[in-house]
Amino acid sequence: MSFNIDELVDTPEEHFIKYRIENLSNRELLSILFSMINQESDENLLASYENDLNRLFFASIEELLQIDGMDIKRACKIKIICELGRRVFSFQEKHPQINTTDDVVKLLLPFIHLKQEEFRVVLLDSKGRAIGIPVISKGSLDLAIVDPRDVFRPAIIHGAYSIILVHNHPSGDPTPSERDILLTRELCLCGKVLEIEIIDHVIIGTEGYTSFKLRELI
Repeated sequence: MSFNIDELVDTPEEHFIKYRIENLSNRELLSILFSMINQESDENLLASYENDLNRLFFASIEELLQIDGMDIKRACKIKIICELGRRVFSFQEKHPQINTTDDVVKLLLPFIHLKQEEFRVVLLDSKGRAIGIPVISKGSLDLAIVDPRDVFRPAIIHGAYSIILVHNHPSGDPTPSERDILLTRELCLCGKVLEIEIIDHVIIGTEGYTSFKLRELI
């Protein structure tokens, strides 16, 4: 999808509403940006970096000032935008989005090869992003003692909106034991009292994983 960039000079805000921003080209995005701040065309800027936004992203202010038509105010604005983007990306890397059981398993892949059983909790914010994965308990080859107070304490401290229970089976077989099922039911009852939802309990082993949610055990 494209449009006449000259139309942006008068009403750039309207184009944010009319067009999906991810459908706009690099030049169109920069045109909107600089028309909003009453700056001249971005053509010199894009040409200087061969339409490569990665090079533009890492360019220093000194490098930007070598471009025809660039001044210190405009260069600073560009670097501020790049820095804001870097911070958003950094936050997303540290706080990955958890939408499916596969997302949980990928997040905890190293967990599969532990030689003893560990019980962990994935803390989620209101948007489903992981904000922490504390270890609740470590046990033997086939057992980790779990106290409900230890499960919910980090969730309360960090203000988690919901949690996902995770533990490994060093045997490799992710089939839940009767004890696993009873513990999960107990923790779900505690979560209701504390108003912290337990979204799932995932058991990971070298032979695969089991999701209590998918198996309708939660």
